[in-house]
Amino acid sequence: MHPEGITEANRHYFHLQKKKKNSTLSSSHKRIQLALLHIYMTPAEKMNRNLYSSPTASFSSNGSSVSQQDTHSYHPDTYHSPDYTYTSHVSNTGFTDNADDLEYKLRELESAMMGTDQDFMESFDNSSSWGGVNQATSDVITEMISRRDFKKLLIACAKAIAENDSITANWLMSELRPMVSVSGEPDHRLGAYMLEGLVAKLSSSGSSIYKALRCKEPSGNELFSYMRILYEACPYFKFGYLSANGAIAEAMKNESRIHIIDFQIAQGGQWVTLIQALASRPGGPPKLRITGVDDSTSAYARGGGVNIVGQRLTALAKSCNIPFEFHGVPVSGTEVQIAHLGIRSGEPLAVNFAFMLHHMPDESVGPENHRDRLLRLVKSLSPKVVTLVEQESNVNTAPFFNRFQETLNYYSAIFESIDVTLPRDHQDRISVEQHCLARDIVNIIACEGVERVERHELLGKWRSRFTMAGFKPYPLSSLVNTTIKSLLENYSHKYRLEERDGALFLGWMNRDLVASCAWI
Repeated sequence: MHPEGITEANRHYFHLQKKKKNSTLSSSHKRIQLALLHIYMTPAEKMNRNLYSSPTASFSSNGSSVSQQDTHSYHPDTYHSPDYTYTSHVSNTGFTDNADDLEYKLRELESAMMGTDQDFMESFDNSSSWGGVNQATSDVITEMISRRDFKKLLIACAKAIAENDSITANWLMSELRPMVSVSGEPDHRLGAYMLEGLVAKLSSSGSSIYKALRCKEPSGNELFSYMRILYEACPYFKFGYLSANGAIAEAMKNESRIHIIDFQIAQGGQWVTLIQALASRPGGPPKLRITGVDDSTSAYARGGGVNIVGQRLTALAKSCNIPFEFHGVPVSGTEVQIAHLGIRSGEPLAVNFAFMLHHMPDESVGPENHRDRLLRLVKSLSPKVVTLVEQESNVNTAPFFNRFQETLNYYSAIFESIDVTLPRDHQDRISVEQHCLARDIVNIIACEGVERVERHELLGKWRSRFTMAGFKPYPLSSLVNTTIKSLLENYSHKYRLEERDGALFLGWMNRDLVASCAWI
C-alpha cells in the first residue's frame, strides 16, 4: 500500500477511537484494538486478561524488521569484546512469555494496519482529523512523508515518544518501516536499528529486545570473526590501543619490571604490539606481568575462560624472549577489589581502561557509584600511568530525546565510515553491523536504569571524574601522534586526528568518535 494510504487509515482509526463512536467496527479494527491493548496495557491488566509481555524485535535477512520473543540467557557485554552469555527471561507476574502467541498478535496488528482490507479503508470519513495531532503538525509530518525524509521522521517519532504521544509515534513508525533497510545506504541501515530502538522504547520492552538481539547471535567463532572484521575495517580500536600502549611504553621506558592491569582484557589483542615493542628495547626487555580483569561472560567468543588469553600472551612473550607472567581475574569491574589485583610492593604499575569505564554504573543509576569508586581504587595503587580510551558521545545522563539525537548523529558517522570499506551488499557487513553495533544502539535508546549498560560520556566529564579522584593529566608522547598518523594513511582521508587539551581525538569528518588520554 502507498504510504499516504497508511497515513490516512491511521488518522481515521485513531479519530474514531478518540470520539468513541459506537458504530460496529470491522474485523480489521477489532484486530487492531486487540493488538494495541496487548502492547499498552499495564502489567496488572495483562495478567487479568492472560496476555503476555511486550514484543521484541530483530531483523530478517532481507532487511525487514520482524517482531519476536526469545527465552535465552543474558549478561551485560562490553563494547569491544565479542563475548556474551544470556539469562532466561521470565515474567515477574508469575506466567511465562508465549513467543508464538505474541508474534501472532503482532503480525495480526501489522496485517490490519498495513493490509488491503476494503472494509478497513472504506469505514473512515476522509474529512476527519487524526487523534491528538493538530492539523499543522499533521501537515508537516505528511510533507516529510511525501519527501521520504526518514531522518526527520525518526526524530519526529522520538519527539512524540518523549512527549508520550503514542498515537503520533505509531503513525510515524508505520510510515518509517518501508523506508529503512539493513542492506541499504548507511543512513537507511542505521535507520532500521534506530527504528527498532524506538519500537522498544514505546512498548517499554527495551530490555527484552536488547536481550533478543543478543540471543540471535551466531556462534562464538563467527562473532569473533565479525569483531575482527570491524577491527580491520575501521581504525577506532587500533587508534585506542596504539595510543594507550604508547603512553604506557613512554611512562615505563626506564623500568626493568612492569605490571599492567587491563580492566577489560577481552581477547588480549591490545598487548601484542606492546610485547613486540618491549622485546626490541635497547638494553633488553623488562620483566612483564599482565593482570587481565574480565567478566566470565567474555568466555563466549574466546571459547573459554580468561586463562586462554594468558596462554596466548605467554606463548607470544616466550617467542619474543620476554620474561612474562599472566594473572587472570574473572570478575566484573563492579566487583573488583584490591585483593584481586595481585599488587606487589615496588613494582611499577600501569592501568588500562580501554572502552570499559562507560559500562560502569555511576551515581545516576544507583547509590553505588562504581565508576568513581573504581577510579579511586586505582589511584590508591599509585600507578605510574593510567590510560583511558572511550567513545566521544554524551548519552549517560541525557534525557531520552537528547540521547536519541546524539546516538543518531554519532552512529551516522560510524555507519558512513564502515560503508567506505565494506560493500553494501556484503553479508559480512550486515552481520558486523547487526551483531556488533545494533544491540548497543537499542540499549542506548530503549533501556533505562540498570538495564542501560551503554553509558558513554564526553572527555570533559571523564576529565572531571579523574580530577576528583586525584589524578593529573599525563602528556602523550609526540611519537604516539606520529605512529597513529601513519596508521591512518591506510584508511580513508575522511578520518581526522586531532590533539587538543592533552588528549587525542579520532574523528570522521567533523565528528569526534574516540578520545584517548593518560593520567598519573
